[in-house]
Amino acid sequence: MKCPFCGDQESKVIDSRRSEDGNSIRRRRECLACLRRFTTYEIVESLPIIVVKRDGSRQGFDRNKVLNSMVRAFDKRQVDVSDLDRITTEIEQSIQNTLEREVSTDKIGEMVMARLKPIDEVAYIRFASVYRRFQDVSGFVHEINKFLEEK
Repeated sequence: MKCPFCGDQESKVIDSRRSEDGNSIRRRRECLACLRRFTTYEIVESLPIIVVKRDGSRQGFDRNKVLNSMVRAFDKRQVDVSDLDRITTEIEQSIQNTLEREVSTDKIGEMVMARLKPIDEVAYIRFASVYRRFQDVSGFVHEINKFLEEK
């Protein structure tokens, strides 16, 4: 591992521990040349996820887009951002665990809605209104009625 201070390639591991989320390993290293310490993280390399948008275009999966869409749904609502981050990680891992390299925005939206519903009803309806692109009040009322029936 290249030392960020002197550039030497030789270092030794002083300490290793799993990160809180369990998805990476944090290693404290000491450079054998300059004796300065630095931290590295080791993670599993995953294949990129391609998102197929409604218009047919494709782009790489961006967890920040998923997270930001939920943050907007919770505008002026009580929510712990760590819960939204956990949901985003669950969705990303769920997609990674399927062997498909492409996923539609519809599937991602359904995964988000399934996780928002038990947390906050208003945020769920807000997200659904954007995700399902309600054109008029009847679509909105239909979604609320469907939600109430399932409850």
